[in-house]
Amino acid sequence: MTQSSGTRLSKRTFLSESLPAVLIPPVIFTGLFVALWTYKCLMTVVFQEKIIYMPYMPPFARSEKIADYAASCRPVEWREERIRSIDGTKISLCVGSIPDARLGPPDVGNEIVICYLQGNGSSSPPRLPLLSQVLKLLNASGGRHCTIVALSYRGYWTSSGKASQKGIELDAQAMLKWVAKNFSSNAQLFVWGQSIGAGIASTAAAHHVTQRCTPRIAGLILETPFTSIKSMLLALYPQKWLPYRYLYPFLRNHWDSGASLRRIAESGADPVEILLMPATRDEVVPPEEIEELERICKALELRYERKNILGALHTEATSRREGQQGVAEFVRKVTNR
Repeated sequence: MTQSSGTRLSKRTFLSESLPAVLIPPVIFTGLFVALWTYKCLMTVVFQEKIIYMPYMPPFARSEKIADYAASCRPVEWREERIRSIDGTKISLCVGSIPDARLGPPDVGNEIVICYLQGNGSSSPPRLPLLSQVLKLLNASGGRHCTIVALSYRGYWTSSGKASQKGIELDAQAMLKWVAKNFSSNAQLFVWGQSIGAGIASTAAAHHVTQRCTPRIAGLILETPFTSIKSMLLALYPQKWLPYRYLYPFLRNHWDSGASLRRIAESGADPVEILLMPATRDEVVPPEEIEELERICKALELRYERKNILGALHTEATSRREGQQGVAEFVRKVTNR
């Protein structure tokens, strides 16, 4: 008998002598379960940015072109602007307006600027037809020029870098600085975010307000929002045996809208009007999330209104006419006050 054969035999003998035969399968199964549970925890923590941010979905999302959607956007015209983020990363903006509407009165202060922050998947160009519909509705009411600026986060579309909360916060600040440079300080500024973009929007708005930046933010639009990534972990994975609910201490990405709303309320700046826009059939964000955000707004005595988009799924709120009209009506109402 060789030495290696003797070693394997001694290991089998040790296991069989240490435990009754009936317990060996459960011990092996339990060991495999614990190993898998630990592995899933480790991979979720290490690769959380890959899980949260999906610029590569659907396939070829980063190779989308504005020109491919030009026909469905008319008469709105879109262009790409390349700027530097606060840390120097090259990022892209999609800037859209209706050219004829820009030829009105020379009063550059008579302007509405809407900064749009997308959800965690795909890229900016496929969203341009939706945003164009909102611009058309606003233009139909006349009175003010309107421009939408859609941010492509780092790692998305043609922007450089890799997505992370720290980096995306800098990107949103850079977009608002670009707006301040290219539009009047008296412009009516709105920040609109969808899904995780609502968390980004509230974080960017809180920074802008507390730093007393111009133009001042007149309105904050939170479409299908959630309170924070921590709250989503607990809501989506209530089962105590699953690993995900225990991982929030290791989060590097929080997007805590509740905390951002508190910062806005405590800033002492001019009030920011808030629109909460949940989808009533949202298959991603539980209804408890919007209820919690509404409770926070009430407790902080923030000016807010809520518009439910009936029958809409998570990504359908503003792809529906009701949602587009809801955004346009909110902007008109705030700017006419």
